[in-house]
Amino acid sequence: MALDGKTLGLALSGGGYRATLFGLGSLTRLNDAGLLGKLDLITSVSGGSILAGILAQCWNQLDFVDGRATNFEPIFARQVRDFCNRTIDIGAGLKGLVNPFKSAGKYLIDCYDQHQFNGLALKDIPKPGTPGNPTFIFYATSLQTGRSFRFRQDYIADWKLGQSNHTDLPLALAVAASSAFPPLFSPIVIKTNPKSWTGGSPGPERDAMRGRLVLSDGGVYDNMGLEVLQQGKVDYALVSDAGAPFELETRPAKGPLQMARVRDILIDQTRALRKRMLIRDLASKRQKGAYWGIDTLIGSYKDPNALFKDSPETAALAKVPTRLAAFDPDVQQRLIRWGYALADVALRKKAGLPP
Repeated sequence: MALDGKTLGLALSGGGYRATLFGLGSLTRLNDAGLLGKLDLITSVSGGSILAGILAQCWNQLDFVDGRATNFEPIFARQVRDFCNRTIDIGAGLKGLVNPFKSAGKYLIDCYDQHQFNGLALKDIPKPGTPGNPTFIFYATSLQTGRSFRFRQDYIADWKLGQSNHTDLPLALAVAASSAFPPLFSPIVIKTNPKSWTGGSPGPERDAMRGRLVLSDGGVYDNMGLEVLQQGKVDYALVSDAGAPFELETRPAKGPLQMARVRDILIDQTRALRKRMLIRDLASKRQKGAYWGIDTLIGSYKDPNALFKDSPETAALAKVPTRLAAFDPDVQQRLIRWGYALADVALRKKAGLPP
């Protein structure tokens, strides 16, 4: 429990390795504040799911003292940085294009498993509901139902399809489905036993969809993984958002090619609505917690103790490409430090939690 018996949740957004590294800075600050070990819920999307997956894998190895992992750096942070030093998207994407018998999404799963997760299954992550173990939710998007699809340690679920205890799925698969950005790695297809499901919306097509799940990147539906947090499931909601700002287009395409721009506008609109609802609820105290985004102006907090000042260098971090590709070491470190600095000022000025 985070504070006086209150529950604490954290959302880690999508955004490729940019989000993974920015989120690592956020987690480092939470650990320094003694809040990491007090998290009850961790939701994640895409690049944030890479970070959450490694955290889930390492959780049992972290030595917590009053909420702070004393071995955070060697056990967890170093693994995240090492993983982000690998370029995955080009190799897996090209293999999927040239091999008609294996998709790029399956190659992505193989890369995650080979380089990090080593066959670990969802059911092997420490169970939620027991002291000291948070619930991990890895969000994907169902291309069948058009809703978010949730991978947890104890079940998988879709609002339309219901819930299944089929959790012997590889953690690598859950992270890959969450980060399968279209069209390169999407869709990822998973077969399950329809009889293992309960609930959902009745209908003749439901069992067919339950038996063959067709999933895409979680950011297609909710790039910040906010759905559960916005349902009032936790008392304090913290959101680390490294999603790329919407780009202006001076000369948008005409004819059929304009549909790509229309799609981007539609997706950005839903993201903007979710963000506005969250910030409104935080400002009105309807929801306790804090939001910090990679394009947030740190000067807007008017905090003389802020660790950085806004500059062209900090502004450029929001434009780091959304890829699963190794960055220059300097860019990597700046993303981590920027995530740390924004989390620091947001926790102190907005969240009402221990600094």
